[in-house]
This record gives sequence, C-alpha cells and structure tokens, in this order.
Amino acid sequence: MTSATAEEFERHRPRLFGLAYRMLASAHEAEDTVQDAYLRFSGADRTEIAHPAAWLATTVTRLCLNRLSSARARREEYVGVWLPEPVLTSDGTLGPPPPPEERGSGPAESAERRDAVSFAVLVLLERLTPTERAVYVLREAFAYGHREIAGTLGLSEANCRQLYRRAEQRLAAPEGRFEATPARREELVDSFLTAARDGDLAGLERLLAADVTWWSDGGGRVRSALRPIEGRAKVLRFLAGAFTTFAAGMTFTAAELNGGPGLLVRDGDALAGTVSFECHADGIAGVRVVLNPDKLEFVRRQLGPA
Repeated sequence: MTSATAEEFERHRPRLFGLAYRMLASAHEAEDTVQDAYLRFSGADRTEIAHPAAWLATTVTRLCLNRLSSARARREEYVGVWLPEPVLTSDGTLGPPPPPEERGSGPAESAERRDAVSFAVLVLLERLTPTERAVYVLREAFAYGHREIAGTLGLSEANCRQLYRRAEQRLAAPEGRFEATPARREELVDSFLTAARDGDLAGLERLLAADVTWWSDGGGRVRSALRPIEGRAKVLRFLAGAFTTFAAGMTFTAAELNGGPGLLVRDGDALAGTVSFECHADGIAGVRVVLNPDKLEFVRRQLGPA
C-alpha cells in the first residue's frame, strides 16, 4: 500500500471503528474488523473503488455481519451477565486511543451519534438479528438512506425499509418512562458518586428508581452477580454487601462512558471496573457494572499510563 493510500485509510479509521463498535459492542473486535478492512483495502485494485468511504463502510459492515454469528454463540456460553465493552467518550471521540501528542484533538461526534453507543442502546441492539442491526445502525448512527443501505447489504430498498421498521418496533421504549434531563442526570450521578464514596446506603436509596435493575459483568473472571438484580430493596441489599467486600478500599472517579455519565473504579492505580448509568426522571433506573478484566483493556489504553 502506498503512503497516500495508507493516509487515506487512516482518515476513515475513526468512522469505521465507530461503525464496527456499534455493530459488535466490542472494542477489541471492532479494532480487529477495521484491521481486516485495512488489509482488504491495501490489496484491492484502486481503479475499481470509485468511492473509498462507501467501499470501506460496506466492507466493515459485511465483516461485522460475519462476526456477529459466532459472537452470538459465544455469548450463549458466557458466564453470568453479558454487557458490552465500555469506551471512554469524554474527549468527543470514539476511536482507538490516539498517540499522546494527539489526545484530545479528535473531532467530537454529535450528541445523537454518541447516544447511539450508550449501554442501554447497545444492549437493546442485541434483540435484533445481525441484518436488522446493520440496517438500524447505518440508518440511525450514520444517517444512511435506505438506497445506500440496500447497496451496502446487497438487499432491496423495500426489504431494508421493512427491516428498519421491524428494528424500531423491537427497540421501542416502554410507554410512560421519561429520560432524565442532562441536569437531572448529572445531579443523580454526582450524588451517587458521593454516596458510593461514603458508603451511604440511605443516600443511595433516595437516588434509585423503585424498579431499578443492577447488572454486573464479571465474565467468570471476577466474582459478580450472575443474574440481574431487580428492585430498589434487592439492589440496596446487594450494595450493603458490596461495600464491605468488593468496594472496600476502592476509589471512584466520574467519567463519560459510552456517551453518558459513568464512574471509573480503581483498586490503587489499577482499573477494576466501570459503572454506567441509565437515568430516568424518577431516578437511576439502571446500573451496568463491567468487572471482566478483558473488557476493561480498551479503557485502560484510552486512559494511558497511570
């Protein structure tokens, strides 16, 4: 590959990573997929590629579809709750961590596109078939028209419209549930951080919605709840034990994870977990904790040397 071709690919890499991550919910698999696309791009006849951006998006999408089938099988054998791999988005980017001299210089994604990588959305996307997921991601996160999606997936435009409508129906939010305003969300998470640092269960009780759900992903590598914990009373009982065991001696710092408010949990200088919140008007409705060390590697790299 010539240096000019390599430079051209690098211009598209952040967008391709964003596409692959939304499709796969795995940062390391997204990086592998983008690298596979790079190898195909380097070996392709450039005279046959009229529009590199479209060619690369098509290649990455189809590579993701191939990976999703095997990923589903692995997730069926996963120990305990499966959650997506977290990513830091506080610098406005969603790509692999840049070199130190370039950190913070990447272009910010729109709020809508960053919301599309929230844990709540990524978990909901697991309800879709691989093709439905591809249609939905290309439409919602990248504003592709149905004609473009049809060309990317090798389907008819009518079929793509039908797949998109079906995906929308499967992902529809429950009626009567209202998202918290940004100010309310910040207030809830700041208060949670303070209560967690102090081990203040009474303070936490005031923040949790009555039907709150707590998910913990240890992947069999770290001790965690193997099933979702549902309801304020059960979550508080779980936290009472967690504060005397796992959380004892841990430090908590605020961070933007997957486009929303979250916490980094450290044991000394080592990253031990991430906490992501789903905030509604009536309080914190969902808490997703990733403890599996394998799933924390990308965030560790984003954070850089301790």
